[in-house]
Amino acid sequence: MSRPRQPPLVTGISPKEGTAWTKVTIRGENLGTGPTDLIGLSICGHNCMLTAEWMSASKIVCRVGPAKDDKGEIIVTTKSGGLGTSTVSFKLLKPERIGILEQSAVWVDEMNYDMRRDRNKGLSPFSLGPGNPLGIELDKGNVPQKDLGVIFPGMSGDFTSEKFSATWYLIENHAGTSFEHLKAAANNLKKQATKKNEGSLGYVKGGLSTFFEAQDALSAIHQKLESDGTEKVAGSMTQRLENILNRASDTADTLFQEVLGRKDKADSTRNALNVLQRFKFLFNLPLNIERNIQKGDYDVVINDYEKAKSLFGNTEVAVFKKVYAEVETRIEALRRLLLDKLLQTPSTLHDQKRYIRYLSDLHAPGDPAWQCIDAQHKWILQLMQNCRDEFISGQRVGVGALDLEGDTRPSALGRIGHSASLKRGGSLRSQRPSTWRFETPQPVQFVEKLSDVVIGQLPNFWKLWISYVNGSLFSETGEKSGHVEKSKKNARQRQNDFKKMIEELTNRLVKLIRGALLPTTLPRAELSVYGGWEDKTELTGAWLTQIIHTVRACHEALSALEIPNDLLQVIQDLLLELRVHCLMMTLLLTTEDVKRLAEKEDWVVDNEGTTGLPFKFEQCMVQMLQSLREPLEIKPGEINVLQLDQVQDQAAELSVSIMKAFINCLERLSTKTDGDFNASHSVSVDLSSPDRFSAIQEGFNPTSEQRLLIILSNCQYLERHTFLNLADHFEKHGFTGTEKITRVSVDSVRELDRKLFEAYIERRADPIAGSLEPGIYAGYFDWRDCQTPGGVRNYLKEALVNVIAVHAEVFTVSRDLVPRVLSRIVEAVADEMCRLMQCVSSFSKNGALQARLELCALTDAVATYLNPDSNASFKLALDSLPQLHSGADKKLLEELLNKFKSSMQLQLTCFQASNLQPVKR
Repeated sequence: MSRPRQPPLVTGISPKEGTAWTKVTIRGENLGTGPTDLIGLSICGHNCMLTAEWMSASKIVCRVGPAKDDKGEIIVTTKSGGLGTSTVSFKLLKPERIGILEQSAVWVDEMNYDMRRDRNKGLSPFSLGPGNPLGIELDKGNVPQKDLGVIFPGMSGDFTSEKFSATWYLIENHAGTSFEHLKAAANNLKKQATKKNEGSLGYVKGGLSTFFEAQDALSAIHQKLESDGTEKVAGSMTQRLENILNRASDTADTLFQEVLGRKDKADSTRNALNVLQRFKFLFNLPLNIERNIQKGDYDVVINDYEKAKSLFGNTEVAVFKKVYAEVETRIEALRRLLLDKLLQTPSTLHDQKRYIRYLSDLHAPGDPAWQCIDAQHKWILQLMQNCRDEFISGQRVGVGALDLEGDTRPSALGRIGHSASLKRGGSLRSQRPSTWRFETPQPVQFVEKLSDVVIGQLPNFWKLWISYVNGSLFSETGEKSGHVEKSKKNARQRQNDFKKMIEELTNRLVKLIRGALLPTTLPRAELSVYGGWEDKTELTGAWLTQIIHTVRACHEALSALEIPNDLLQVIQDLLLELRVHCLMMTLLLTTEDVKRLAEKEDWVVDNEGTTGLPFKFEQCMVQMLQSLREPLEIKPGEINVLQLDQVQDQAAELSVSIMKAFINCLERLSTKTDGDFNASHSVSVDLSSPDRFSAIQEGFNPTSEQRLLIILSNCQYLERHTFLNLADHFEKHGFTGTEKITRVSVDSVRELDRKLFEAYIERRADPIAGSLEPGIYAGYFDWRDCQTPGGVRNYLKEALVNVIAVHAEVFTVSRDLVPRVLSRIVEAVADEMCRLMQCVSSFSKNGALQARLELCALTDAVATYLNPDSNASFKLALDSLPQLHSGADKKLLEELLNKFKSSMQLQLTCFQASNLQPVKR
């Protein structure tokens, strides 16, 4: 046996007093297990079951009936618990009776009036539908409303709707309800229908006697009229009755005219207040729109507008039409305001997207997104042109966003945090001193500033287009209204137009840079628009390299946005021409730098006999090649400029010109006169002065012969080391034709070496050879009549001393030059001795011995520097002398030769081969 339930207990009622038909809420315990369990409900002794609505075991809602008792308990009866009790009571108020002539302000309970039908017709309390028509607990399902609308098109789950769908209602509110509960719900519906029918029938039964009385009265009147006849005879009962009724009507109208007028006025006032209360949202909307626009709460305005449009967009009520028209006027003003803000520049990408979304939600005419794209395109073009005009005019003012020095925002390159230029760990703009603006050429500043404009604006411009293409500019409202699909369709139609915009921007960028750096590549008609830099100073390779770096960074930043390569090809073409121009300008300016190297010659030689000039030349060339590292570097998508045939030929030709310029520089140094160096010594004095060959110090002014030797030593160093080193450097940096450059350079330096060597030999050999003949015949010497030889005569010793002086002069500069120079000096002396010996017609015995002694002494002294030509000359000279036949003559010759070598031993030491290194200076 199941345990019986406790009887119902009412512990509260709200409100606690009221007139008949007041809606009350009853609360308590054990008020039933469901609508079917509730079988009785009385308040103040009146049965209220007809209006009872069971909500839960602790709550019931009903209306109080016209009970006889003024105050009474609330008794609930259930099947499960039986008759209940109450701890509270309800006080029934009697309605105040109103006389026909008394004023009264009556507020009619609107719950009993249907606003959708005749406003003067009341509704029975029984006609009010409950919130839960099935009388069972709700079990909301998880099926979205949108999906239900697709499954049941044109239907509704609202049971009060004319298009009510029971299936929709069950899926929405009872998706998880069991079948048993649904059967109980069906029984509840049947009972509610039965109660309504019984209520109507009871209403008719209660007034049945009245109906019968009215029927009897009408029948009696009908019979009386038939007995009197139907004609309207004066004085007949019908006529009298009509007159009485008319007078009664006039009297009633007179009595109730004022009351009824006040009643109509009160009804109209009440209806107006009711309308204002119920529709105050619409009437307050114009003012709210204005306030929210001033505060910038555009989302609130849009939401209110959408709500008003859905409720009153198609209204036929005149007052609603008038107010809604005012709303539309305010919204149209808002559309214009938002469009102005959208097209205003400069503007951030976030603001642009926000304004486009607002205009889309407000159903603005046209295509605001494309209007914004077009306005941004024109503004960026104007910024770029203003940048050029600003520099051309020389005025660094105005153009707000262009003023980089006064802009507190981060630079455009700093804002490209994920661009390719920053991936290398650096940025285009490095920290520079405050005077940088005054030192940097204007074209360089212009290119950097122009790049900042492009990198600062074009990425947002591109992202705006991408958002336009994929439909991300619109809100959920825009998606529902089809704006997304419309936007995608418009974007597909305008792809070519946007492509032309990007092409115009990149072409404008390229033309502006060309006008500043490569004006000759522009058509004459465009020079006035993009040129105007003709008076500017020619840029060096370093500045051109910086410009290349800037343009590359700009290109990489745009490539990082995934802009198609064909739209950026013009920038690649510009980069190629800038790289070629930088290469050629660097080579040309290096040629000028090399020409000025002669001014840096200090004539201080090192252990190898060279000055610092070849090293400075090599250093200059290496620095030039290092400065070309970035221009010659091959970035993705770029080509090797040195693989272009024309560039190869020009680069090789200019490189050869640099080499020849340095060789000409050496030649100019060799031709300078002694007066150019403040020399104070003559050749004849220097040859015999031991101080002449002291160590060469800084500040030393060499003689012309010393300059020749130093330059000869430098030429040898160039040929053996410098040119070979430079060939390696050229190859490492990708230069082609290094063999040609080296061959032409070596040929040129060899030609200079030959000329300078011949000039030096002529200056040193001719005086020595020329002093032989006067020395031989000094004192009227005669080969045919001379005394027995007593030794080598002084002229030969002086000649050897002069050769030794030349040796010392050459050795002081470069030991490597000694054999080459002395061989030619000895060759010249041998030629002269040969000539002099062959010119003698005859020799006496002593004359022949003297001549042989001097030839042999000279030959033995310079044996180390004899070459085939000098050997042949000495042989011819000896062959022209008579032969020695006696042993005494030969012995005398040997003794005299030994005596000569002994007396000249110290002087002749320099002619001997030695491993001694030159002294460091």
